[in-house]
Amino acid sequence: MISRRSLIAASLAAAAVPSLASAFELNPVFKPQQVRMDPTIEPGQILILPRAHFLYFVTAPGQALRYGVGVGKAGLEFTGEAVIQVKKEWPTWRPTQEMIERDPKTYGKFKDNDYVQPGGPGNPLGSRALYLFQNGRDTFFRIHGTTQPSSIGRSVSNGCIRMINEHVQDLYSRVPIGTRVTVL
Repeated sequence: MISRRSLIAASLAAAAVPSLASAFELNPVFKPQQVRMDPTIEPGQILILPRAHFLYFVTAPGQALRYGVGVGKAGLEFTGEAVIQVKKEWPTWRPTQEMIERDPKTYGKFKDNDYVQPGGPGNPLGSRALYLFQNGRDTFFRIHGTTQPSSIGRSVSNGCIRMINEHVQDLYSRVPIGTRVTVL
């Protein structure tokens, strides 16, 4: 059952999307497209190549759906194996303590309090978030939407994998909890 809050947030987000779309044109190479994939990689998993700024969702032997992504700045990137343990629509967000300490000017409103930014069109995690876990523990890295579509194809985040909101919504609908993610 959809709550009133979710309905209002979704309506506001839908109203905001046209203005964002008209202000930014995504490079066509970063738009979702079917591509060939190493046939030895099992379908149903995600492979991310940060240096190329691509996320691959393996759909069948030798085939994948490729999305453009934004990734972590040098020294902040996630690498390794993880599993999607949590999926959220319009997730809430709070920067990590390290982010607050690293950039107090940007994240000052979060210092010395428990404030959590509610989900919605202004939330940095965008419309969907896939939470990456290792050995049952939250890595605090996410595959998520973004309020900064121009960051796709760049290494600018605090480590998370950013996607255009429409694209992360598509991926979100395709992957179940337990999906294996490999970041090279």
